[in-house]
This record gives sequence, structure tokens and C-alpha cells, in this order.
Amino acid sequence: MPRTALLQLGPMMSLIERQIEEAFEVHRMHEARDRDALLASVGPRIEAIATNGHFMKADEVLLSKLPKLRIISNFGVGYDSVDTAAAIARKIIATNTPDVLNEEVADTALGLLLMTVRELGKAENYLRAGHWATQGDYRLTPLTLRERKVGIVGLGRIGKAIARRCEAFGMGVVYYGRSKQAGVTYNYYSDLAAMARDTGTLIVITPGGAATRNLIDAKVLAALGPRGVLINVARGTVVDEAALIAALRNKTIAAAGLDVFWNEPKIDPELMTLDNLVLLPHVGSGSVYTRDGMGQLVVDNLKAFLAKKPPLTPVPETPFKSW
Repeated sequence: MPRTALLQLGPMMSLIERQIEEAFEVHRMHEARDRDALLASVGPRIEAIATNGHFMKADEVLLSKLPKLRIISNFGVGYDSVDTAAAIARKIIATNTPDVLNEEVADTALGLLLMTVRELGKAENYLRAGHWATQGDYRLTPLTLRERKVGIVGLGRIGKAIARRCEAFGMGVVYYGRSKQAGVTYNYYSDLAAMARDTGTLIVITPGGAATRNLIDAKVLAALGPRGVLINVARGTVVDEAALIAALRNKTIAAAGLDVFWNEPKIDPELMTLDNLVLLPHVGSGSVYTRDGMGQLVVDNLKAFLAKKPPLTPVPETPFKSW
């Protein structure tokens, strides 16, 4: 009996590749010399997609060539590379990998905040360069977490995990989002610039996509003020990078920490010149433990489809009804 045909959009971790190879007839776009020829050949038989969201988009153009497609299993909590409107129109279910990475990303957000405010990376480099012994103690940091309030931009699952950590550090927490959430005790802001002004610290963990592109703009950065701190562990597109570079260079804000960028991994070289900016190479969920959990969820969603069972984690825009 022929196996179900699956299209893989880009390289994926071995845990995923091994298991989909066992369960599906796999066709890899990133290995095809002629992608159009591959789609013309196998497109009419493809019923599933596995994607990490980085190699290519699952957009209307691609979906139109896959008439039998029923599931797109996406590695990552963010799925802005999937055209959910096109998927809905074609009765395709999209899945992602929520929850399993919440705590890891929240840890990274707090670590990045500490590095940015207390200059921990700079202090280590100072020691390694031998300056402690020859030039004396590292400078007293002008910023601190004491008496600081944090505004969380996007109080979803990860945002709530970040909020708990901020509270444990003695910081007040407020949040901004599309609407006020029931059952949440943190104060809600419908005006992002007002929240920036009132807190002086923003941690961004909102979804990417057109709706949030350049959400953190020059107006919001100006509202943060000269002791303001911005941390982004969401998507690079949420922050206007040109405005951020100007704000850091002109000391409109004090400092920023970024784990995500507009054109990663080829980031704007201007970012590298700023000494009040901490840069991490998108390591938010980057532990073996968490990435294995995410990878297994990609596979388990695909296996649920094979078994004609409901997917484990369909995204809200494509709720499961039936296969």
C-alpha cells in the first residue's frame, strides 16, 4: 500500500526527519534542483507539509499546487510563514508547537533582561580580557531592576510565564494586547506608548505577521525614555529596527536586548556597532530538551492525521472539524 505523500519545506532536526521518513513518502523541497518540476510531479499527491517556517512560506501560491493537502505541521509556536487565510479557504489544518517551549523562552527573556540591564556579558568580557587584574573592578552599572516595572507586549502563554518570573524578581507587571483578558490581575493597557511611558521597560512576546509589523516604532521608543529598556524575544518584524538603531545611538532609550531580527541570520551590521545593545542568535527555545519536545509535537500532529485523529495543537485560525 503506497504511503501518504509529505512535502518537507526546509531542513529539520533529525528527530523529525527520521520519524517522518518512517511514516510518509517524503519529498524535500530544499534538496530539489528544480522545485517547480518537483511540485508538478508530486504536488497532486501531497497531503501533508512539515515546515520550520524559515526555508519558504506555505503561501497561496504553494497551496494552490497541492490540491490534496490537509495538514501543515509547523515547527515553532510562531506560524507567520503559513498563510492561514489560504489554508482556511482550502480546509487545511495548520498546527504549531505551543506550550512545550514556554518556560525556556521565558527563561531566555529574563536572562536577556539581566544581561541588558546589568551588563553581564560585558562584565565577563572585561574579566576574560584581563582588565579586572590590570584596571580594577568593572564599572557600576547605571541601570538596575530595582523599582522597575515591566510592560509585557503580548500576554499569551509565554507572556504569562515571563510575568511570573518578573514578579519573582520584585518587578511590577502590566500588559498590552488586542483586548483585556478575563481572569488576569495585571493592569491592562490599550495604548502601547502609554504603557512604555509608565513602565520604562518593555518585553515583547507578541506573534509576528502583518498585524504586528513595526509595532514597536519611534513613538513607542521615545515613550520609553532615556532610562528605558526594550527586550524582544518575539519576532524581529515586531520592532522597527531603523527606529531602534536611532533610539540607541541617540540615547533616546538606555539599552535593548534582542534575540530576534528582521533579516536573521544576516542582521543589519549597524546593530553590531551599538555598545548599549545585547544580541543573541535566536536562542529563545534553544535547549535539547525543549527542541526535542517541539520536534516530537510536529511528528505527533502528522501521525494524528495519518490515524484520522484530531490534531494535538491546531492553530486558532484553523480549528479542527474533520479530515
